[in-house]
Amino acid sequence: MKFCSLYSGSSGNSIFIASENSKILVDAGLPGKHIEKALSEIGESPKEIDGIFVTHEHIDHVKGVGVLSRKYDIPIYANEPTWNSMLKSIGQIKEHNIKIIDGKTVSIRDLDITGYRISHDAIKPAGYSVVCKNKKVCVATDLGYFSDEVRDALIDADVILLESNHDVEMLKFGPYPYNLKRRILSDVGHLSNEDCGKAIVDIMGSNKKTIALGHLSKTNNYPDLAFKTVVNVLNENGISTEKDIVITMAKRDMPSVYLDI
Repeated sequence: MKFCSLYSGSSGNSIFIASENSKILVDAGLPGKHIEKALSEIGESPKEIDGIFVTHEHIDHVKGVGVLSRKYDIPIYANEPTWNSMLKSIGQIKEHNIKIIDGKTVSIRDLDITGYRISHDAIKPAGYSVVCKNKKVCVATDLGYFSDEVRDALIDADVILLESNHDVEMLKFGPYPYNLKRRILSDVGHLSNEDCGKAIVDIMGSNKKTIALGHLSKTNNYPDLAFKTVVNVLNENGISTEKDIVITMAKRDMPSVYLDI
Protein backbone atom coordinates (compact mmCIF):
# COMPACT_ATOMS: atom_id res chain seq x y z
CA MET A 1 0.00 0.00 0.00
CA LYS A 2 0.89 3.64 -0.43
CA PHE A 3 -0.22 6.51 1.79
CA CYS A 4 0.21 10.25 1.36
CA SER A 5 -1.39 13.21 3.10
CA LEU A 6 -1.88 15.70 0.25
CA TYR A 7 -3.19 18.46 2.53
CA SER A 8 -4.11 18.46 6.21
CA GLY A 9 -5.50 21.36 8.20
CA SER A 10 -8.39 23.77 8.60
CA SER A 11 -7.61 25.17 5.12
CA GLY A 12 -8.41 21.84 3.47
CA ASN A 13 -7.86 18.09 3.74
CA SER A 14 -7.19 15.26 1.30
CA ILE A 15 -5.47 11.90 1.70
CA PHE A 16 -4.26 9.56 -1.04
CA ILE A 17 -4.25 5.80 -0.38
CA ALA A 18 -3.39 3.14 -2.94
CA SER A 19 -2.65 -0.53 -3.45
CA GLU A 20 -1.24 -2.28 -6.48
CA ASN A 21 -4.66 -2.24 -8.14
CA SER A 22 -6.72 0.58 -6.56
CA LYS A 23 -6.36 4.28 -5.74
CA ILE A 24 -8.67 6.38 -3.59
CA LEU A 25 -8.90 9.76 -1.90
CA VAL A 26 -10.30 10.35 1.54
CA ASP A 27 -11.82 13.84 1.25
CA ALA A 28 -11.00 16.53 -1.27
CA GLY A 29 -11.32 19.76 0.66
CA LEU A 30 -9.49 22.14 -1.64
CA PRO A 31 -10.25 23.32 -5.19
CA GLY A 32 -9.88 20.57 -7.77
CA LYS A 33 -6.79 22.17 -9.31
CA HIS A 34 -5.01 21.98 -5.95
CA ILE A 35 -5.76 18.27 -5.65
CA GLU A 36 -4.59 17.72 -9.23
CA LYS A 37 -1.33 19.57 -8.46
CA ALA A 38 -0.69 17.60 -5.28
CA LEU A 39 -1.30 14.27 -7.03
CA SER A 40 1.05 15.30 -9.83
CA GLU A 41 3.75 16.11 -7.29
CA ILE A 42 3.70 12.51 -6.02
CA GLY A 43 3.55 11.03 -9.52
CA GLU A 44 -0.16 10.23 -9.52
CA SER A 45 -3.07 11.23 -11.77
CA PRO A 46 -6.67 12.05 -10.83
CA LYS A 47 -7.69 10.04 -13.89
CA GLU A 48 -6.72 6.88 -11.97
CA ILE A 49 -8.67 7.64 -8.78
CA ASP A 50 -11.28 4.92 -8.18
CA GLY A 51 -13.30 6.75 -5.54
CA ILE A 52 -13.50 9.67 -3.13
CA PHE A 53 -14.57 8.77 0.41
CA VAL A 54 -16.05 11.71 2.32
CA THR A 55 -15.72 11.93 6.10
CA HIS A 56 -18.25 14.75 6.58
CA GLU A 57 -19.81 17.72 4.83
CA HIS A 58 -17.67 20.62 6.11
CA ILE A 59 -16.19 22.64 3.26
CA ASP A 60 -12.56 21.91 4.21
CA HIS A 61 -13.32 18.27 3.37
CA VAL A 62 -15.58 18.55 0.28
CA LYS A 63 -14.64 21.70 -1.64
CA GLY A 64 -13.09 19.84 -4.58
CA VAL A 65 -15.19 16.66 -4.45
CA GLY A 66 -17.81 17.66 -7.03
CA VAL A 67 -15.35 19.17 -9.49
CA LEU A 68 -13.12 16.09 -9.48
CA SER A 69 -16.07 13.72 -9.81
CA ARG A 70 -17.51 15.58 -12.80
CA LYS A 71 -14.17 16.08 -14.54
CA TYR A 72 -12.82 12.55 -14.09
CA ASP A 73 -16.03 10.54 -13.61
CA ILE A 74 -15.06 9.51 -10.07
CA PRO A 75 -17.55 7.80 -7.71
CA ILE A 76 -18.19 9.56 -4.38
CA TYR A 77 -18.79 7.46 -1.27
CA ALA A 78 -20.50 8.77 1.87
CA ASN A 79 -23.29 7.85 4.23
CA GLU A 80 -26.77 9.11 3.37
CA PRO A 81 -27.01 12.00 5.89
CA THR A 82 -23.62 13.30 4.71
CA TRP A 83 -24.74 13.05 1.09
CA ASN A 84 -27.86 15.08 1.83
CA SER A 85 -25.85 17.72 3.70
CA MET A 86 -23.03 18.15 1.19
CA LEU A 87 -25.09 18.35 -2.02
CA LYS A 88 -25.33 22.13 -1.86
CA SER A 89 -21.53 22.34 -1.62
CA ILE A 90 -20.51 19.84 -4.30
CA GLY A 91 -23.13 20.48 -6.99
CA GLN A 92 -24.77 18.04 -9.37
CA ILE A 93 -23.25 14.56 -9.55
CA LYS A 94 -23.92 11.86 -12.13
CA GLU A 95 -26.27 9.24 -10.76
CA HIS A 96 -23.81 6.37 -11.21
CA ASN A 97 -21.22 8.22 -9.10
CA ILE A 98 -23.49 8.62 -6.07
CA LYS A 99 -22.45 5.82 -3.72
CA ILE A 100 -24.26 5.65 -0.39
CA ILE A 101 -22.48 3.60 2.26
CA ASP A 102 -24.18 3.14 5.60
CA GLY A 103 -22.29 0.72 7.81
CA LYS A 104 -20.98 -1.32 4.90
CA THR A 105 -17.47 -2.25 3.86
CA VAL A 106 -16.75 -1.17 0.29
CA SER A 107 -14.36 -3.32 -1.73
CA ILE A 108 -12.57 -1.70 -4.66
CA ARG A 109 -10.55 -4.52 -6.14
CA ASP A 110 -7.92 -5.26 -3.44
CA LEU A 111 -8.86 -2.41 -1.07
CA ASP A 112 -11.49 -2.85 1.66
CA ILE A 113 -12.75 0.47 3.03
CA THR A 114 -14.85 0.65 6.20
CA GLY A 115 -16.31 3.72 7.87
CA TYR A 116 -16.57 4.15 11.64
CA ARG A 117 -18.33 6.80 13.72
CA ILE A 118 -16.50 9.81 15.10
CA SER A 119 -17.72 12.69 17.28
CA HIS A 120 -17.82 16.05 15.48
CA ASP A 121 -20.37 18.78 14.83
CA ALA A 122 -21.44 17.41 11.46
CA ILE A 123 -24.56 15.45 10.52
CA LYS A 124 -22.99 11.95 10.63
CA PRO A 125 -19.19 12.20 10.54
CA ALA A 126 -17.00 9.18 9.88
CA GLY A 127 -13.42 8.04 9.90
CA TYR A 128 -12.16 5.39 7.49
CA SER A 129 -10.11 2.22 7.78
CA VAL A 130 -8.50 0.96 4.58
CA VAL A 131 -7.21 -2.61 4.46
CA CYS A 132 -5.18 -4.45 1.83
CA LYS A 133 -4.06 -7.98 2.57
CA ASN A 134 -2.58 -7.73 6.09
CA LYS A 135 -1.93 -3.96 6.14
CA LYS A 136 -4.26 -1.30 7.53
CA VAL A 137 -4.38 2.48 7.21
CA CYS A 138 -6.76 4.71 9.19
CA VAL A 139 -7.84 8.33 8.88
CA ALA A 140 -9.03 9.80 12.20
CA THR A 141 -9.39 13.57 12.31
CA ASP A 142 -12.12 15.98 13.46
CA LEU A 143 -12.47 14.09 16.73
CA GLY A 144 -14.30 15.76 19.57
CA TYR A 145 -13.01 12.97 21.77
CA PHE A 146 -11.29 9.61 21.39
CA SER A 147 -14.17 7.14 21.63
CA ASP A 148 -14.04 3.38 22.15
CA GLU A 149 -15.20 2.89 18.55
CA VAL A 150 -12.32 4.99 17.22
CA ARG A 151 -9.90 3.12 19.49
CA ASP A 152 -11.13 -0.24 18.22
CA ALA A 153 -10.71 0.90 14.61
CA LEU A 154 -7.17 2.18 15.13
CA ILE A 155 -5.60 -0.31 17.54
CA ASP A 156 -4.39 -2.76 14.87
CA ALA A 157 -3.57 -0.16 12.19
CA ASP A 158 -0.10 0.17 10.67
CA VAL A 159 -0.44 3.82 9.61
CA ILE A 160 -2.76 6.43 11.13
CA LEU A 161 -3.46 10.04 10.27
CA LEU A 162 -4.50 11.28 13.72
CA GLU A 163 -5.73 14.72 14.69
CA SER A 164 -3.51 16.94 16.83
CA ASN A 165 -5.51 20.11 16.29
CA HIS A 166 -4.67 22.61 19.01
CA ASP A 167 -2.77 23.55 22.11
CA VAL A 168 -5.40 24.13 24.80
CA GLU A 169 -3.68 27.18 26.32
CA MET A 170 -3.13 28.80 22.91
CA LEU A 171 -6.79 28.27 22.12
CA LYS A 172 -8.06 29.58 25.46
CA PHE A 173 -6.00 32.79 25.27
CA GLY A 174 -6.12 33.19 21.50
CA PRO A 175 -8.21 35.44 19.23
CA TYR A 176 -11.18 33.14 18.63
CA PRO A 177 -14.59 34.23 19.98
CA TYR A 178 -15.80 32.47 23.11
CA ASN A 179 -18.45 30.36 21.35
CA LEU A 180 -15.91 29.02 18.85
CA LYS A 181 -13.48 28.18 21.63
CA ARG A 182 -16.23 26.26 23.44
CA ARG A 183 -17.08 24.37 20.24
CA ILE A 184 -13.47 23.32 19.59
CA LEU A 185 -12.99 22.18 23.19
CA SER A 186 -16.30 20.28 23.27
CA ASP A 187 -16.99 16.60 22.59
CA VAL A 188 -17.99 17.53 19.01
CA GLY A 189 -14.94 19.70 18.35
CA HIS A 190 -11.31 18.80 17.78
CA LEU A 191 -8.64 16.73 19.53
CA SER A 192 -5.91 18.65 21.38
CA ASN A 193 -2.20 17.85 21.23
CA GLU A 194 -2.23 16.34 24.71
CA ASP A 195 -5.34 14.24 24.05
CA CYS A 196 -3.75 13.06 20.80
CA GLY A 197 -0.77 11.80 22.78
CA LYS A 198 -3.05 10.03 25.26
CA ALA A 199 -4.94 8.43 22.37
CA ILE A 200 -1.72 7.05 20.94
CA VAL A 201 -0.84 5.54 24.33
CA ASP A 202 -4.26 3.89 24.31
CA ILE A 203 -3.73 2.16 20.94
CA MET A 204 -0.21 0.90 21.39
CA GLY A 205 -0.18 -2.77 20.41
CA SER A 206 2.27 -5.36 19.23
CA ASN A 207 2.70 -3.88 15.74
CA LYS A 208 4.93 -0.84 15.28
CA LYS A 209 2.81 2.06 14.07
CA THR A 210 3.51 5.17 12.05
CA ILE A 211 1.38 8.08 13.26
CA ALA A 212 1.05 11.23 11.17
CA LEU A 213 -0.16 14.16 13.26
CA GLY A 214 -2.66 16.13 11.21
CA HIS A 215 -5.41 18.73 11.00
CA LEU A 216 -3.34 21.25 12.96
CA SER A 217 -4.93 24.63 13.63
CA LYS A 218 -3.16 27.50 11.91
CA THR A 219 -4.10 29.86 14.77
CA ASN A 220 -3.90 27.67 17.87
CA ASN A 221 -0.97 25.36 17.21
CA TYR A 222 2.54 24.99 15.79
CA PRO A 223 3.94 21.82 14.21
CA ASP A 224 6.89 21.76 16.63
CA LEU A 225 4.60 22.27 19.60
CA ALA A 226 2.24 19.49 18.51
CA PHE A 227 5.14 17.11 17.94
CA LYS A 228 6.87 17.87 21.25
CA THR A 229 3.65 17.66 23.26
CA VAL A 230 2.73 14.27 21.81
CA VAL A 231 6.26 12.91 22.23
CA ASN A 232 6.35 14.11 25.86
CA VAL A 233 3.10 12.25 26.62
CA LEU A 234 4.50 9.11 25.01
CA ASN A 235 7.79 9.35 26.90
CA GLU A 236 5.94 9.86 30.19
CA ASN A 237 4.21 6.55 29.49
CA GLY A 238 7.40 4.66 28.69
CA ILE A 239 6.95 4.72 24.90
CA SER A 240 10.06 5.39 22.82
CA THR A 241 9.75 7.26 19.54
CA GLU A 242 12.99 5.63 18.48
CA LYS A 243 12.02 1.97 18.79
CA ASP A 244 8.29 1.67 19.61
CA ILE A 245 6.57 4.07 17.23
CA VAL A 246 7.19 6.56 14.42
CA ILE A 247 5.68 10.06 14.78
CA THR A 248 5.65 12.41 11.79
CA MET A 249 3.77 15.53 10.71
CA ALA A 250 1.18 15.99 7.95
CA LYS A 251 1.74 19.40 6.39
CA ARG A 252 -1.00 21.92 5.81
CA ASP A 253 -0.29 23.03 2.26
CA MET A 254 1.68 20.34 0.43
CA PRO A 255 2.01 16.56 0.08
CA SER A 256 3.80 14.97 3.02
CA VAL A 257 4.15 11.68 4.89
CA TYR A 258 4.53 9.68 1.67
CA LEU A 259 4.79 6.07 2.86
CA ASP A 260 5.28 2.78 1.07
CA ILE A 261 3.72 0.32 3.49
